[in-house]
Amino acid sequence: MSDTDLLDLPLVLLSNRGPVTFDRDASGRTVNRGAGGLVSALSGLAEHLDDAVWVCGAATEEDAVVAREAEGGSILVQTHPYPHVVEGEPDGPSIRVRMVVTDPAAYADFYSVWSNPILWFIQHGLYGRSLAPVLTKAEHDAFENGYAAVNRVYADAVADEVRARGGKALVLLQDYHFYLVAERVREQCPDVVLTHFVHIPWPGPDEWRVLPANIRERLLYGLLGSDVVGFHTRRYARNFVLCAAELLGLPTNLDDLTVTVGDRVVRARYYPISVDPAALDATLATEEVAAHVAMLRYVFLEGDRQLILRVDRTDPSKNVVRGFLAFGTLLDQHPELVGRVSFLALLQPSRTDVPEYADYIALIGAVVAEINARHTKEGRQPIDLRMVEDFPLAVAAYSICDVLMVNAIADGMNLVAKEVAVVNRRGGVLALSEMAGAHEELGEFAVTLHPFDVQQMADALYEALTMPMEERHRRLAAAAEQVRTHDVRRWLADQLADLRKIAGFS
Repeated sequence: MSDTDLLDLPLVLLSNRGPVTFDRDASGRTVNRGAGGLVSALSGLAEHLDDAVWVCGAATEEDAVVAREAEGGSILVQTHPYPHVVEGEPDGPSIRVRMVVTDPAAYADFYSVWSNPILWFIQHGLYGRSLAPVLTKAEHDAFENGYAAVNRVYADAVADEVRARGGKALVLLQDYHFYLVAERVREQCPDVVLTHFVHIPWPGPDEWRVLPANIRERLLYGLLGSDVVGFHTRRYARNFVLCAAELLGLPTNLDDLTVTVGDRVVRARYYPISVDPAALDATLATEEVAAHVAMLRYVFLEGDRQLILRVDRTDPSKNVVRGFLAFGTLLDQHPELVGRVSFLALLQPSRTDVPEYADYIALIGAVVAEINARHTKEGRQPIDLRMVEDFPLAVAAYSICDVLMVNAIADGMNLVAKEVAVVNRRGGVLALSEMAGAHEELGEFAVTLHPFDVQQMADALYEALTMPMEERHRRLAAAAEQVRTHDVRRWLADQLADLRKIAGFS
């Protein structure tokens, strides 16, 4: 596939985090390439275009300094063989980057009050509703002076880049931080071709009734400024169309997944995001990963011992506590597994400034301590909990685990499940929540978990641990084939192909 074959317009990207970040050390300014498959895919696209710019937030103090030096404009960054700012002509892949600086108080309301936790909690079904949320004047003010205000700044930056390209461009907006951007960009640049991809679940209309009517309507109309609103699964796309019908009263077509807004037709589409198998294979082949593999084998897999793995953020939506409760139940009901099965959890602390997240981390620790106290045998604790963000260690653990546990309450996709399918070399079994977007693609090759049912999850873990090796390898091979043939580049190419048709280039 050639990405450039799919584009006949300049490209403007928008995401909260960008392709590079700047910092300082003893030697001066440093430039670090952003991590992750999404950054790699979008960077790979933009690097091969003559006219592309990535608009993103200034994430560090040095980012803000760079933005001020550019006087609000973009800078040219070469990404290979090492990331650096280009003063003249680049001699390798490069991309223009425009970093947006916003008022710190407004950004705090935008990010820490509304994006997280309010929108995140609504879209992941985390509110119990009997006690939360409680929306007061403070939240209303935070929406207007934070979320809406910051969205206006980013929208104006995007529109400025579109106008610099003659008023016509393909605009790719990313995620839940920017629901109000599309409508404002279209008002300023009516000839734009615009898509907004939502990387987290989209719930049905009733979940959105938690919000005041005027706010939820502004969010929906903001998204409907797009030509295409993209999601990971058909269920999320269908929920979006239902929201437009029930909450806005707009004409919709559930078969075609379309919403009519005035004289425009907005399409809801689904494109399952994926990983970069080649990059994962390269990481697996490194000496650092090999050293981790040797250590993990020694600690967890001598003799006939087995290893369950989870790699997650400590987000309540990941359902870590119930996952450990299920493992504790497994050991209670199958005492022959005590001392033979270990559970390695590599968890990254998430949004610790949000009280609900801090409380959840404390609960994780308490549950792990109780299970370890109950089931430690011959000095060996069943759960090894590590609060660490270490990708080479995670890849090493992926490659040798017997079971990967993903029991999220709700998850837009869950790339961990796809990563382990690519790199596991032990016939590892996916124990996968039916509520993860990845289940639509990989569920038939996995052992399905019902994330609220601790007994069912315990039984599923036992099924996975005792599954015949031939069946384990068959399922893993099928899952790996699915992921390798539906990688992150295909995810992007499918979107661009649809946008090409909408723009009238085919």
